[in-house]
Amino acid sequence: MTLLLDILSTAAILFIVATGLLAIFGVLKIINFAHGAWLTVGAYCTVVTNELGLNPWFALLLAFVTGAVLGALTERFIVRPLYRRPLDAILATWGLGIVIGQLITLWFGRDVHFTPALLPGTLDVLDTGYSLYRLFAVGAALAIGLGFAFLLEGTRLGLSAQAVIMNENLARALGMDTEKIRLATFMIGTGLAALAGVLLAPLTSVDPNMGVAWLTGAFMLVMVAGTSFGALAVACLVFGAAQVLVSTFLSPILGGITVAVLCAITLRIRPKGFARA
Repeated sequence: MTLLLDILSTAAILFIVATGLLAIFGVLKIINFAHGAWLTVGAYCTVVTNELGLNPWFALLLAFVTGAVLGALTERFIVRPLYRRPLDAILATWGLGIVIGQLITLWFGRDVHFTPALLPGTLDVLDTGYSLYRLFAVGAALAIGLGFAFLLEGTRLGLSAQAVIMNENLARALGMDTEKIRLATFMIGTGLAALAGVLLAPLTSVDPNMGVAWLTGAFMLVMVAGTSFGALAVACLVFGAAQVLVSTFLSPILGGITVAVLCAITLRIRPKGFARA
């Protein structure tokens, strides 16, 4: 039972980390290599909340709003002029991630911070004691997935975003404001990245470079999933299970590279990934 719960919670964490990146890639067709930096910003929102003695749950709202506002500035002044030059956009967001990391270092220093779990303790699941916070992560992943399903299928923004994904020129010809759709999507993506940082903070140490370690896995998962959140959930479950099994029965070091390696193999065999499987 513990192994099964580890697989579910690991898949949930991977999904939470990669969701914001997929949201931006699906609509904007740009890989946001500053994703790790936004995640780090979110984690430091938790640090600030704790240092100020505020309710730790406030960090979730603070991180999402901070990520969304910074994302809006990034989209308007850095990414928007580069939509027709995707390689330049990738390089620009990569450079932005480095700058953000350095600014965080100047402000907070290089010290490693540790934050308490939002829900401490354990919960018995079929007579097995398991981390309550990791179970909360599973619930959070489900909530994010259902929230995106509603956003895409039940709101005007979601339907407009789907139109942009399928044919942006036609969407523009039909009178849709594609610039606002792109801006809103980028803000949601960066806000979710920062939110993921808050949820990750209790599971790992917080330092200025923490997001870099998660960027590669998130990037590979998005490449496998394409523009489908359903495919992303499947990829996270499959590769998350592989990571847990390798870490448990072989080596945690090998487990740390399992997701990236298996994603690379999958893309070699099926270049379109899970979305067209």
